[in-house]
Amino acid sequence: EFPEDKWDFMISLMLTAPFLLTRYCWPSMKENKWGRIINLNSIHGLVASEFKSAYVSAKHGLTGFTKAAALEGGPYGITVNSICPAYVKTPLVEGQIADQAKLHGITEEEVVKNIMLAKASVKEMLQPETVAEVVKFLCSDVASSITGIALPIDGGWTAN
Repeated sequence: EFPEDKWDFMISLMLTAPFLLTRYCWPSMKENKWGRIINLNSIHGLVASEFKSAYVSAKHGLTGFTKAAALEGGPYGITVNSICPAYVKTPLVEGQIADQAKLHGITEEEVVKNIMLAKASVKEMLQPETVAEVVKFLCSDVASSITGIALPIDGGWTAN
């Protein structure tokens, strides 16, 4: 059973909030004929996993929003992209690792290897700096023709 309030929270936080931020920034970007919008998505914006229906739905919605906004912004020099990392080594994810270890009665190392990295060919978690460098690139002038993409940073997860 999935509580409706959790669904609403996920959609509000992960889909409505990026829409509103874009809406508020858009007029200035359009007036200046330049803008970069980078939506922090997830690998779950491209593929689904069980027991994550609200999260996957919100992230797939963010992928669609990114593409639509890219089409609308292109004539005004506004690029809109979405980056889709797999698991990033952050305090939030470290807490999830600990929770999964307790839930399944396995070690944290086994959670990382057998659950989080199971679908990836590169068996290491992403570092936050890696994600930051991709954002930096997409904001650069070199990336001025890159728009409407959902860029996986997933260690090969989506190659399956």
